[in-house]
Amino acid sequence: MNVQTQEPPLRVIALHDLGYCQRLFYLTEVVGLQAPNAAIFAGRELDAALKADEDGERTQLELDDPKLGLVGKVDAIRRRDGSYIPYEHKRGRSRRDGQTPEAWPSDRLQVIAYATLLESALGQSIPEGRIRYHADKALVRIPIDEQARGDLADAIARAKHLREATERPPVAENERLCVRCSLAPICLPEEVRQADDPEHDPVRLFPPERDGTTLHVLMPGTSVGRSAETLVVKPPDGASPIKHAIRQVDSVLLHGYAQITTQALNLCVDRNVPVHWLTTSGRHTASLTAGAGQVQRRLRQYQALADESTCLRLARALVRAKIESQHRYLLRGSRGEESAREAMLPNLVRLRSALASLDSAADRDALRGHEGSAAVGYFGGLGQLVSPSVPESLHYSTRTRRPPLDRFNALLGFGYGLLHTAVMRAILAAGLEPSLGFFHTPRSAAYPLTLDLMELFRVPLWDMVQLGSLNRNQWDPDADFVVTKGKTWLSDQGRRKAIGLFESRLDETWKHPVLGYSLSYARTLELEARLLEKEWSGEPGLFARMRLR
Repeated sequence: MNVQTQEPPLRVIALHDLGYCQRLFYLTEVVGLQAPNAAIFAGRELDAALKADEDGERTQLELDDPKLGLVGKVDAIRRRDGSYIPYEHKRGRSRRDGQTPEAWPSDRLQVIAYATLLESALGQSIPEGRIRYHADKALVRIPIDEQARGDLADAIARAKHLREATERPPVAENERLCVRCSLAPICLPEEVRQADDPEHDPVRLFPPERDGTTLHVLMPGTSVGRSAETLVVKPPDGASPIKHAIRQVDSVLLHGYAQITTQALNLCVDRNVPVHWLTTSGRHTASLTAGAGQVQRRLRQYQALADESTCLRLARALVRAKIESQHRYLLRGSRGEESAREAMLPNLVRLRSALASLDSAADRDALRGHEGSAAVGYFGGLGQLVSPSVPESLHYSTRTRRPPLDRFNALLGFGYGLLHTAVMRAILAAGLEPSLGFFHTPRSAAYPLTLDLMELFRVPLWDMVQLGSLNRNQWDPDADFVVTKGKTWLSDQGRRKAIGLFESRLDETWKHPVLGYSLSYARTLELEARLLEKEWSGEPGLFARMRLR
């Protein structure tokens, strides 16, 4: 028996995207990406404000036509001069030809589609559609003639073709379209142009700061619940609950034995706020994000990372970036006294030797060997950067992990745990599969791709923070740590201090050395994840090019 699968209907709003930019249509309709921005939310507010129209005739109506394969919801239908007229309300300004207001091409295509659907539903001819631009109070009439019907047919055919395409369309030639596009932070058109033309000076369309703050829940027995559009944190000691508006939260991190209710989880999922679980020592254990994932993006990732040459190319770029940042940090930290530079020299030589060997590495195993050799030199030098004024119990002697045996390693491990979760958030936001990496192998519960991307950020996001705070004598060896014979970990006070330092670092801004614009470290994590995705999507060239200055 032959089973025919029917294509899902084409949404009219997707045709609007197509009329604006073919790449926008592909990313929203084929890949399934959405990134509502302030303009979209303002448009929704306008829609809600118009529900009580002054003449009482406004009606929203779901329309569909199986023959055309179209479905959509028209803003309004009114009866004028014996005919029904579809209306679209737009928050912005109309296009101008001299003093005459005109419809933008995407808006015109949208109202033509609604008029055609209305004809099918009513069985009668619809002479025109109308678009109200509220910013300049202009009303534009669109005749539904043969030209309009032909333009709609061409757009539907183009949409069907793009649905079946495996390659995304190039960025728009008209750069002005990208400035107002809600998907610019995902599409990264300016970054693509810069990769193609190093002389191009990119306009920063990627947001400089994160949308909200991270809610860390530390105290054992604390419960996170829901009240309307807020998360309510209830301490176990009976203290007054603390409310956090969901729109101001970018993620929730539950440390140790904190709890969260089903209602609160539903709110986080509905508002696309990820929830992450960590152990008391900072190790990431699980994450919850909305949706089933962006299938097209993950299919490309699987295909690309099954190719050894692609993995080797990415791994070589990653290791080079990591070792160069380590080398620069040790070089910077040992400036000053000649004796400090001489003591640091053997470690610097080891890092330089590893760098010189990367191009001749035949495979990823060889790269891991060079990276490991560099790590020995780096941590040896890192311990030398601790000021003599720091209490001896906080100094570095040797690297220990599971479990950490001294205060320095306990602090290092907790910070890396916070970094792991931050990188995980960025990878999931980019629609990538954290379980499939190109450098690390799956040897533990940690996600290989997350470990890969972490390598770019260990130095700037935690090593520098930890060493700086130690040398400023911000840590109390007794109050901030719990020390036993077989393990050392941070106390509640120490964890709060580390989280505060890490979150402050995420909010700090820096200037990207290649792209030339400034953004926070929190946004840099997401940007690097999206640049990585472009490495196997036909637009390579910018991943792992960030360096410590």
